[in-house]
Amino acid sequence: MSENFNEYNNNISGEGTTPPPADTTQHHYDNYYADTVIPSSEPTSDPAAQPGSYAYVSENAPKPKKKHSFLKAVAFVLCLAIVGVGSVQGYKIYRDNKDGSELSEPDSEEKTTSANKEMEYSADSSTDPDAPSLISLASRTDAKPIPDIVDSIMPSVVGVSSNFEYTQSYSIFGWNSDPMSRQMTGTGTGFIISEDGYIVTNAHVVFDTEYGAGEAVDVSIMFSDETEHEAKIIAYDTETDIAVLKVDETGLTPAVIGNSDELRVGELVIAVGNPLGFELFGSVTSGIVSALNRDISINDKSMSLIQTDAPINSGNSGGPLLNSCGQVVGINSAKMSSSYGAASVEGLGFAIPITDAKKIIDDLINYKYVKGRPQIGISTRDVTESHSRYYNIPMGVYVTSVEPGSAAEEAGIQKGDVIIDIEGEAIKTADELNVIKNKYKAGDTITLTVNRRDEDIKIELTLQEDSYNPDSDNQKKEERQPATAAPREPEEFDPYGGFGGMFPF
Repeated sequence: MSENFNEYNNNISGEGTTPPPADTTQHHYDNYYADTVIPSSEPTSDPAAQPGSYAYVSENAPKPKKKHSFLKAVAFVLCLAIVGVGSVQGYKIYRDNKDGSELSEPDSEEKTTSANKEMEYSADSSTDPDAPSLISLASRTDAKPIPDIVDSIMPSVVGVSSNFEYTQSYSIFGWNSDPMSRQMTGTGTGFIISEDGYIVTNAHVVFDTEYGAGEAVDVSIMFSDETEHEAKIIAYDTETDIAVLKVDETGLTPAVIGNSDELRVGELVIAVGNPLGFELFGSVTSGIVSALNRDISINDKSMSLIQTDAPINSGNSGGPLLNSCGQVVGINSAKMSSSYGAASVEGLGFAIPITDAKKIIDDLINYKYVKGRPQIGISTRDVTESHSRYYNIPMGVYVTSVEPGSAAEEAGIQKGDVIIDIEGEAIKTADELNVIKNKYKAGDTITLTVNRRDEDIKIELTLQEDSYNPDSDNQKKEERQPATAAPREPEEFDPYGGFGGMFPF
């Protein structure tokens, strides 16, 4: 290589070169552009050879391109040597780094932030077959598989069909001179609580308030094997929306009753019922407990209920709400309408806690009423703001009737009084009166303030036990039914002229 390099230098300096014979050979020219512009140090008359121009070069003459080609060849060899050495060194560095990175993986995991760990867990759990499901996370430690729960509860679930009769005193064209008798049928759900045929459902399944029909004239039960049996209404309590029925059968499968006090928000619950009638008998839905002790008002009755997002629809009323062990923890009672004011709502169902319902159920079976419940002994209507202005009476609870021998009669409450205060708390509705009254028990003495002919009077009253029995007290039963749509003659001091619902106390 050194010899070539010296020869290359001699060629450049002109030494060791022999000029070609003049005109002994015929010159041939190739027309091509040089890779670079070659400057000339000697003047020439040829414009193509002037500095800054591209030169035509003879094939036989010494060519500047060959000199540069040789230089390029040398440079290329040097580059290969450099690249080879660099590649070896680069591979060594890569290998060292690779080995180091593999050894440092545990350290990098330890340095991962908690947020990244949560993201990694979330991503992995969606594909990890061993990751816990939402149902398992919401279930108790002693939970049963949902199919097993359904198999065990289904023989205890029944369909309830109630027939009602009511009087229609108006038509779409106005009032009728001759009232007409109408019939209608409603369906709901219930569940068996004893081997000898006692069944629990909602009071509104067997007692109608919407059309003023009152108690159902007959009730039938459909079992899970699609057999039908007549049922008797043992008793019902409209305040807690609980009713007890009885069929003359034995050997039935009762549901397992749990403890609703042990429920936790977020816990799995299962609802079983007959939505929209018996064609969908035994439909099963599931969800979680959304809230406990939710105070809501249904048909002017204040109730403390379990809130759940398990789908509940018309026909589910009276059906069991189960925990993940298959125990009844609630009685499905109501749902929020899908259109609540201007908002659209879903997943708002409510159930009566079974622990609260147990005492009611026992009293209805044993006494036909709820023992110890305080009673004033009046029927009332609310005085609204518009009625207050029109009749010039205060807003409050208007007394439409006083029950003979009741605590109200003994205390001196009169028909036409407007109750405006109870135990120092101002009230405007029957619901507010009922909530405060139920804080006391039978035998307690409370103070009411009534407005009588523009005069406020304080009255002390000793509460009595509500011993209402629908089978033995027909007169009282009639007073408890809501007023029908038929008009009545206005009574003295009656601002409503007989319209509106009546609320017994």
